[in-house]
Amino acid sequence: MNDLTLDSAEDDTAWVSIQTPLDVESLTSFCQDVERLFRINPMLTFKSWQADDENRFQFSGQNISQDEPFDFDLTLLVTKLADGIEVNYQQGIKSSTTFKIEPLPDDSEWKSKLTITDTYGGMSEQDRKEQLHTVDRSLTAWAKYLQQYLLYWHRFSRIWPWRWYMKRVWQPMNPSARRITYMFLLISVIEVFLIGLGAVIFLFEYR
Repeated sequence: MNDLTLDSAEDDTAWVSIQTPLDVESLTSFCQDVERLFRINPMLTFKSWQADDENRFQFSGQNISQDEPFDFDLTLLVTKLADGIEVNYQQGIKSSTTFKIEPLPDDSEWKSKLTITDTYGGMSEQDRKEQLHTVDRSLTAWAKYLQQYLLYWHRFSRIWPWRWYMKRVWQPMNPSARRITYMFLLISVIEVFLIGLGAVIFLFEYR
C-alpha cells in the first residue's frame, strides 16, 4: 500500500509515498489547505498557527517524534508546483517538505500517488550534527495518518455534518485529545450496542 524510503545522510532527504483514492485534481485541491496537512500529523502538538498572507504561515508547537520532545517556532513559505506544493522553512534543521502528486494507471485500485519528501540541505554538516535532536522523525506516521484521512475524506466529504466536525472540532484538537475523544466515542457506541442487545433479549424473553 505504501512505499517508504529513507535516503542516506549524504542525500539529506527522506521520503514516503502513499496511494490515495482521490483523483489528481481532488488531491491537488486537498493539499492547498496546508494547515490541515500539518494538523493531520499525529506527532505535532500545535501551540499556534497564523497565516501572514496566502502563502506564508507562522507555526509553533511541539514535536513528539523524538525520545525527547522538542519545541519549534517556524515560518513556512508555500510554493505551488505543477505537480503539488513545496513548503520551505525559514528556521530549523529541515529546509523543505515537498508534496508531489502523480496519477496512477486506470486499472489501479487507487487513483493517485502522493510523495512527501523532507529535505535537510539548508545547514552545514556541523550545524546539522548539532541539531540532530530536532530532526523530525514523524514522516512515516504522518503518511499513515494522512492516507487514512484521505480514505475517510473520499467516503464522507459530501456529508456536511462530517465536514463541519472534522474542520471545526477534530482538526483543532491535539493528538492526545483526539485519542481521548475516540475512546469516548468507542465506549459510547459499545454502550448503545449493549443497551440495544439487552432490549432485544428482554423482548424475546418476556413477549
